[in-house]
Amino acid sequence: MSNEGNFLTYCIEQYKCDKELTGREVMELFGKYQVLEYIFSFCEPLHSEKARYITEDIDLYIEACEATAAEK
Repeated sequence: MSNEGNFLTYCIEQYKCDKELTGREVMELFGKYQVLEYIFSFCEPLHSEKARYITEDIDLYIEACEATAAEK
């Protein structure tokens, strides 16, 4: 697996544990808001951050997506 793939897996697992979600719940949420694409796009800067920051960043990204969808 590529470094990016390993990092995506790490982010999924970290988010799952932090939010006490199942893998299926995380993948449904990430799919709805294209979180994997977001993480992949910002893999390099996110890779150097702590796990808590990554989870918080994903939450902020999802909140921004929800706000944008509500405006439409």
